[in-house]
Amino acid sequence: MTARSLESTLASHRIAERQRALRALLLRPLMTSADPDFVAVRSHADELRPWLMRETGWVLHVERDSARLFKRPTDLLDSTRGVPGFDRRRYVLLSLACAVLERAEAQITLKSLGDELMRMAADPALAAAGFRFALDQAHERRDLVHVCRFLVGSGALARVTGDEEAFVNQAYSQSTDALYDVHRRTLSGLLACVRGPSTYTDENEPKDLDARLSSLAQEPQLDSADAHRTALRHALARRLLDDPVVYLDELDAETREYFAGQRGPLAARLAEAADLVVEQRAEGVALIDPEGELSDVQLPAEGTLSHATLLVAEYLAKQLRAEPARFVPEPEIALFVRRAADTFGRYWRKAEREPGSENALARETLGELEKLRLISFQDGKVRARPALARYALGEPRVRSVEQLSLIGTSVLP
Repeated sequence: MTARSLESTLASHRIAERQRALRALLLRPLMTSADPDFVAVRSHADELRPWLMRETGWVLHVERDSARLFKRPTDLLDSTRGVPGFDRRRYVLLSLACAVLERAEAQITLKSLGDELMRMAADPALAAAGFRFALDQAHERRDLVHVCRFLVGSGALARVTGDEEAFVNQAYSQSTDALYDVHRRTLSGLLACVRGPSTYTDENEPKDLDARLSSLAQEPQLDSADAHRTALRHALARRLLDDPVVYLDELDAETREYFAGQRGPLAARLAEAADLVVEQRAEGVALIDPEGELSDVQLPAEGTLSHATLLVAEYLAKQLRAEPARFVPEPEIALFVRRAADTFGRYWRKAEREPGSENALARETLGELEKLRLISFQDGKVRARPALARYALGEPRVRSVEQLSLIGTSVLP
């Protein structure tokens, strides 16, 4: 191997490693040194940090044992985002747990955390808001365990010993305990907001949730034409990297006009950096990951829900092709799922084959499609979005052996 070819090979390897590091950060914005891609992130931090700031406005902090990409979604009210399995109650518990752990010692037990959460939940302000928390019932203990497992997965806690499932299934006074190490540095990186919630005073505290979210994520901007264009570019780049697809009809007039002239170069830069494929259509743009690693929802995938979701996607895609403007009522989707269960039920979980289960399964499938931005809802009806058309199957074409041989396709006996 010549010196030039060796240099070229090393350069290609470095580019591929930097792409892998960026992809890992997009998928896991908070990572510890235990992450298999942490070494690559740390090695390329000096290149990734200015690139992310220039293209997206996202800040990257990399330290000896952790990395945090402070991603911020463009749409703060997008209900399809969030931690799987979390509802409003569990988010409140997570916030309280972080407050407890911030003041805790280097180690904490599950019972101690639960006791502190019950004490904090007795605050009159939380009680006035209708929040109650105790550990008498198994579902309450499961909420606590779910929060702890999220913190373990994020690296803020590390399980030392104990059985969480036994904690759920036994009475609280007799339940098995668990012990955790508290990684306070990682814990401090959980919040990705511009300002901390505790910095509000009684005078400047936002009055409702929408105002609070906006205030927490509001980034300082210079009052100039260049700064305004930069903000538009950052917002579009965030959408392209963070959303499955960006539809032009969802953009305001100013952003759409800017995107019309910049979407080619902008999408190409982002795709090259993250090893993605640009797909541009009249309706919008998507950055496609051929490996499927960067998607929170895999379609197709194994399991009853994924199979049913794929069937519903195909059904709605056919409706989109036949009547593009039609809104499909949700009961019609449930009826289709019932018929699909009769046809494919032998491959599904037993519970999903029971009469009446089609309503819940239909809602779950529509939730998956909404996360992929393939559908939207309006007044209890489903609207198929343009990207759903890829799931429409065309009519089968039957070829003879002679036709197949002419196009170079071998036919096995």
